[in-house]
Order: sequence, then C-alpha cells, then structure tokens
Amino acid sequence: MLVLSRADVERLLDLDRLREAVGRAMADLSAGRVSMPPRIAAIVSERDALLAAMPAYLPSSGALATKLVSLFPRNTDRPTHQAVIVVFDADNGSPLALMDGEAITAARTAAGSALATDLLARKDPYRLVVIGTGVQARAHLRAVSRVRQFGSISVAGRDGEKAKALAKELGASAYADIEQAVREADVVCACTHSAEPVVRREWLKPGVHVNSVGYNTAGREVDGATFRDALVVVESRAAALAPPPAGSSDIAMAIAEGAMTREHVHAELGELVSGAKAGRSDASQVTLYKSVGVAVQDAAAAAMVLESARKAGVGRTIDL
Repeated sequence: MLVLSRADVERLLDLDRLREAVGRAMADLSAGRVSMPPRIAAIVSERDALLAAMPAYLPSSGALATKLVSLFPRNTDRPTHQAVIVVFDADNGSPLALMDGEAITAARTAAGSALATDLLARKDPYRLVVIGTGVQARAHLRAVSRVRQFGSISVAGRDGEKAKALAKELGASAYADIEQAVREADVVCACTHSAEPVVRREWLKPGVHVNSVGYNTAGREVDGATFRDALVVVESRAAALAPPPAGSSDIAMAIAEGAMTREHVHAELGELVSGAKAGRSDASQVTLYKSVGVAVQDAAAAAMVLESARKAGVGRTIDL
C-alpha cells in the first residue's frame, strides 16, 4: 500500500489537470455514470463537529475511493477540516493507497469553483474577490485566477490582519471591509465558515459571478435573495438539496423562507460541462455556483495523484 503525505500530494497536484479531471467527473455524475451515495456523518455535538464518510466509484478513471473528513470549526491550533483518502483497486477491492486528504479537499473544491467560473463568469471580469483567510481562500486565489485574466485580485475577511497577510503572500491586495469588496467584485469566492451572510443581494452588481463553498449547519454565507435572483448551479441536485450533512444550509434556508424552490436550481455543473444545459444568458445576469462537496471530485483527484506518484516514484510503500 502506497502512503502519500501532504507534502507528497501537494507536490503532485497539477491545478490545470485537476480542473479538467473534476470537469470529467462532474459530467459523469450528471450523466449517471458513477456510484456515489450521499455523505453521512457522525456528529460530535459537544464540539459542534462531525466526521463524514464520502465513498465513490468513478468508472471512467477506474477510481474507487473513500474520504474520511472531520470538521471541527472551533479549532484554532490546526485546520478546521482534516481528512484522509483511501484508494482501492476497482478490480479486486484491495487497498492501494492512503493519502492526505486535506490538500486534495482544498484543491478539488477550488478546482470546481474555477471550472464554474470558466463556464459562468463573463469573459471580461476585472476584479476577483476572495472572502476568507483560510485554506480554501488560499486555494481559490490560486485556482480561480487561472481561468480569467483579472486586472485586480483581492482578499477580504473578518480578520483584517489575516487578510493582509494572505494578500501579501499571494501578491494580491486586501480590503478592510467585506461589503465594499463584494460591491466592487466581478467574481466573488465565498470561502468562509460564517453563519451570517457575507454575500448579500443588495451588494452585488449586475453580471457578477459568485462561488460559495462555505459549509455551516448553523447558518449560511449567502443570503436567500441572492439565490432568488441568480442563475443557480450546483454539483449535484441530490446532494445540494438534501439536508446536512449531505446538503447545504444556504439552499435549505433560502427554500424555507420562500426565496426559491427546489426547481429554481438551473443546472448541475456537469450539465454545463457536457452542454446539456446552457450557462449565462446575458452580461447582466447574476450567476451563483453553490458547492457542497461531492465524493467523485475526491476520487478523481486521488486517482490523478496516485497515477502521478507511481510515475514519479513518490511515496512510501508499507505492508498492512
């Protein structure tokens, strides 16, 4: 069994290849060519935390894998999301590899947002704004900036000093105020654990594209009015419209308050990839990609990493 550390995984991840692999996985998911049950989780109520299991079989890449991911939002001395991925042989079920899942989770989530941005954003956006200062914010700055030629790339967060530090690290600028940042953005990436909306409809200018990857069962990072007025795209209707831990509180709350219905979801990301559904219809339309994270993205990423590791001779082999 091959063991790949976080450093190994980070070294092997190619962001452009990953975006393409996620696109193929999304198309397969929408076409019904994968096996992917809903995410399940054990709840650690005293820590407002959970441990989730996410298995998937992706025949097109021969990927049979499962991710175990913990979400401990109170963590301050380590990441709030931590994960491992186990890859199995699709022919005989033998475990092939154990790899760090934290780097893959960040990269594949950002790859999904980059893909959505490429498919939904206007061709000429000027300002990219990432809201958040954590792992996902960093990953989104790197991934989404690869699909458009932005004139300005900025970071905004509740902690101004962290926003400045991340901006300096990645050669971006920092906003002192989230509302101002959103008002001036052409593409917004919401990467927070906020229970209160950091994206509000009245802040959004015409033609903006929003990516939202935040997950908090206690609230939402995008308000209901934004869902109401936007062209809404998700990874999977079944996942996004399910109650947590599979689905999104953002969508559930928008439906509960009457801002949208289940039928308001325009398309799955894979339907845009395959051409089964159209994306943006005009330059002034607001578009919104709400990600809840689906296991086929992890499986596709893990298969790509494992292939690269074998070619490069990276990792450590152990006997179980």
